[in-house]
Amino acid sequence: MSLPTAEALAQWRQDLVGKRQALAEQYRQQHNPQEYLKRHSQAVDAMLQTLWAQSGLDGAASLIAVGGYGRGQLFPYSDIDLLVLLSRAPSSELGERIGAFISLLWDVGLEIGHSVRTVDECLSEASGDITIETNLLENRLIAGDAAPWRRLSALLERQRDPLAFFEGKTLEQQQRHTRHFGVGNNLEPNLKESPGGLRDLHTILWISKAIGLGDNWDALVRRGILTLAEARLIKHSERQLLSLRIELHLLARRREDRLIFDLQQQLGRALGLQDTPAKRASEQAMQLYYRAAKTVNQLNGILLPNLRGRIYSQVPRVTQNLNERFYSVNGMLGIRQPDVFEKHPSAILEAFLTLQRHPELSGFAPRMLRALWHARSHINERFRANPRNRELFLQMFREPNGLTRGLRRMNLYGVLGRYLPNFGHIVGQMQHDLFHVYTVDEHILMVVRNLRRFASSAFTHEYPLMSRLINDFERPETLYLAGLFHDIAKGRGGDHSVLGMVDALEFCRQHGLPPQDGELVAWLVGQHLTMSSVAQKQDIYDPETVSRFAELVGTPRRLTALYLLTVADIRGTSPKVWNAWKAKLLEDLYHAAMRQLVRGGQLDVASELEERKHQAQTLLRLHAVPNGVEAALWQQLDTVYFLRHEAKEIAWHARLLNRFVHAEQPLVRARLSDDHEGIQVLIYTRDRPELFARACAFFGRTHYSIADAKVYTTRHGYALDTFHVFVPEHHDGDYRDMINFIEFELAECLRQEGELSLPAQGRISRHLKHFPITPQILIRPDDKASFYVLSIVAGDRPGLLARIAKVLSDYRMNVQSAKIMTLGSRAEDSFLISGPGLGDDKTVLALESALLAALRL
Repeated sequence: MSLPTAEALAQWRQDLVGKRQALAEQYRQQHNPQEYLKRHSQAVDAMLQTLWAQSGLDGAASLIAVGGYGRGQLFPYSDIDLLVLLSRAPSSELGERIGAFISLLWDVGLEIGHSVRTVDECLSEASGDITIETNLLENRLIAGDAAPWRRLSALLERQRDPLAFFEGKTLEQQQRHTRHFGVGNNLEPNLKESPGGLRDLHTILWISKAIGLGDNWDALVRRGILTLAEARLIKHSERQLLSLRIELHLLARRREDRLIFDLQQQLGRALGLQDTPAKRASEQAMQLYYRAAKTVNQLNGILLPNLRGRIYSQVPRVTQNLNERFYSVNGMLGIRQPDVFEKHPSAILEAFLTLQRHPELSGFAPRMLRALWHARSHINERFRANPRNRELFLQMFREPNGLTRGLRRMNLYGVLGRYLPNFGHIVGQMQHDLFHVYTVDEHILMVVRNLRRFASSAFTHEYPLMSRLINDFERPETLYLAGLFHDIAKGRGGDHSVLGMVDALEFCRQHGLPPQDGELVAWLVGQHLTMSSVAQKQDIYDPETVSRFAELVGTPRRLTALYLLTVADIRGTSPKVWNAWKAKLLEDLYHAAMRQLVRGGQLDVASELEERKHQAQTLLRLHAVPNGVEAALWQQLDTVYFLRHEAKEIAWHARLLNRFVHAEQPLVRARLSDDHEGIQVLIYTRDRPELFARACAFFGRTHYSIADAKVYTTRHGYALDTFHVFVPEHHDGDYRDMINFIEFELAECLRQEGELSLPAQGRISRHLKHFPITPQILIRPDDKASFYVLSIVAGDRPGLLARIAKVLSDYRMNVQSAKIMTLGSRAEDSFLISGPGLGDDKTVLALESALLAALRL
């Protein structure tokens, strides 16, 4: 092979780039993904044939396209999979010529994946590796001698075991689905590999080709595997996925198959979508993807069992009649007559209810699944108004088992969205609020699943209190219905809690729930965010806070229902949002509010104060602290202190400080929190300006995350501040080492004078970078009109709290308490503050402006 000149190489590169640019521009105008992929493959074919002609390999080898390129689907930046096929083992001279040819391809700008094999080597590799066998299944001759290629194709077909291939590809699919199911894959799904992605479509066609039924959707229609209606749907979903992947490659200018945050908004606009008050263009684009993926999932569940049935047609059928419409067949639920859903539309819901009542059945039989899927069109206004259907749907929520699986199946096969049209609107809707990692429909079903787990004896050890409460709760179906409706109005614009209340109340009235149960469901939907907000943003150890919350709730039944729904809801947003600290806050608020409701709603601050002191003294005696030792400290503390701290904290403070009431140096003590998630830190020192800011700066520099802070000044001018902090992620150190570090280093930090040093801001998360949160600041008087509540919503980032504290210090604001709530990359912080000028609009405006400036740095 003679080496091409530099001018020839440059011309080839230019030709390739020019052709690809022209194809991209044409695609932007026509938006025909199949045409683009075919023409791109043809353009590369032509270039390869030109270069092959220069190589001198013609007659010595064959150039074969395999994999996606062999299929004729070449995406803008996908690898070009090639096989250099030899009739016999190559000589050293032939090997050098092949190496020079491969180098030439790279020099021209073709990113290739290649192998050099003889026919026998191909057969041997394919017999031992299903990935290689699949890669060779789709092949085309590009250039060279056709005889070895024909021989290889014939021998591969003769060697292939359809049964082994089917089992291998379905196992591979299951493993791939498991690998690509998770938080990251929900937020940034892989168009090719995630469940419902292009690879699932490829798997169907690979199996179909391997068993001789054809390699395209029209062939499957002719063979009776696919109906015309199914073919139209699968082609539409395939087109959506192909378009998304092409746009993703063009925007990224590289091979990128994940719908990454960086490109989701650009992708939405490239598809012609615009931001609306309710949904960003990125959220609309993601909904297109999720709905296409759901359709692929649905049809995958229909087609693979039908393909399997063709292979296993000789396997004996084990059947058992269940009733006049259904029977079990080989461990699955089947229909006795193919037109049962047309004659009796109510059988659609009966099928799901029957499956609930027979947990030994693994799912729907292939024939029934197809009939059920096609029967969805019968679910219309008349179907929804039928009292029998309403009774069947409601009965699913009253069954002791199988509700979660039933609802998931109904959602997968499009039945749930048909029966509840408002639920259908939120199917596949992504939430770019920086803490929900599931689509709205998936989150709702996760919440229902969590509620059902509370009622399951298998999870009693994990949720002991919730299990006891839900098993004592009369008519728990009201809880499951509240879970189903709590976010059903997301994305409509307006307050989804209020809009969801209307939907829930209408549903309950239509389905004949007793009025008190319908009102409870609607109330829970309207208030489903209230308990978490009170627990995480207000001082739940203040009796007045508890009293106001108890008054809002009204009854023990409502309180228990709201507590159960709140825990299930938070645990269903993201695995990272829930922790033992939130669990303790909610549980403490629940018990405090229940005590308030049980004793008639009367608030007696004096008795509450004495009870806490008595509990603290009992704990001190258990630690062998002599009677009365606490008096020296307690005489410097007022009622506010005792009302804002738990008895455990009061006893801890007294035990540590009884000998240091007039300490000259800052005293810092730390301990592992009761929930074993995080560390409690006590700071005791003479009060001075910027003390709270210095503590926040220390924790920011050392990457400890503050969850809660109680700031108190004693009668004799000492700061007695308590922080609850979480250790840095991926920290492998011993807790005792961390406690020693905090006690020594924080005390040293507080001894220092001079200008406050703020921690470096650090990098913000990718999610926050591409879906920024507009900072929100609200300053209002508290319910007692004695302090002001500062509420801040912003994107979380390192050093955020220290900067807020610095601004408050600059304006001489005193922080009484701080509630720091981090939801993924979203910070929702509340501060109880006092200071000069808060009653003056100009001061408040200046403070808000300074805080906004700090949040935008």
